[in-house]
Amino acid sequence: MDDHTIRATNDLTALVGSRLCHDLVNPLGAIGNGVELLAMMPGSSGPEVSLIEDAVRDAQARIRFFRVAFGQASVDSRVSQRDIHEIVDGLYGHGGRLSVTWGPSGDMPRSDAKIALLMLSCAEHALPLGGDITVTETAGTFRLDAVSKRVNADPDLWSMLRTGVAVRNLAPSEVQFMLMAQEALRQDRVVRADIAETSLMLTA
Repeated sequence: MDDHTIRATNDLTALVGSRLCHDLVNPLGAIGNGVELLAMMPGSSGPEVSLIEDAVRDAQARIRFFRVAFGQASVDSRVSQRDIHEIVDGLYGHGGRLSVTWGPSGDMPRSDAKIALLMLSCAEHALPLGGDITVTETAGTFRLDAVSKRVNADPDLWSMLRTGVAVRNLAPSEVQFMLMAQEALRQDRVVRADIAETSLMLTA
C-alpha cells in the first residue's frame, strides 16, 4: 500500500466515523432528555432510572470521544479546552479503572486533539487492570505516560504505530492502532513507544 493509498483510506475512514457519530448524537440526546423527564415523575427515582442515566451518559461521552478520535479533522477546525476536558472527563472522570490527567492547555487544532485521543485509546487497550495516565504537550509533540500494575502491550499492535503495517488481521477493538499510525503519517509525526512491565510511554 503506497502513501497516497494510505492517506485516501484514512480520509474515507474519518468520513465514515464522522457520519456515524453525527447520526447518533441526536437520538442519544433525545433519549437523555426523555430520561430526565422520566426522573422528574413521582416514584421514578429508582435504580432502574439511575442505570439508564449512567448508560446514556456513557454513550454520549463515547460518541464525543469517537467523533474527535475517529472523525474527520479538517485543517482549520479547532477543539476548545472546555470541550476536550469534557470529553476526557466524560470517559475517565467517574472513578473507573483508568484515571487520566490532561496537561495541555488552551484550544488546539482538531488534528492535534485527534492524535492525542488516539494515543489515549491505544494506551487504554494495553491497561486491562486500569492505571494512571498523564498526557502532556511540548512544542507540538504529545507525550503519554501510563503506570499500572500490569501493562499488556501486544508487540504486533505497537510495532504498527511505528511502521504503519499490520502484520495480522485486526480485531474491532484494535482499530485505533492502525488509525493512529495513519494519522501520524498524515501529520508527519514520528511515533515512539517505551513499554515496561508496569509503565508505558508514548510520544507523537
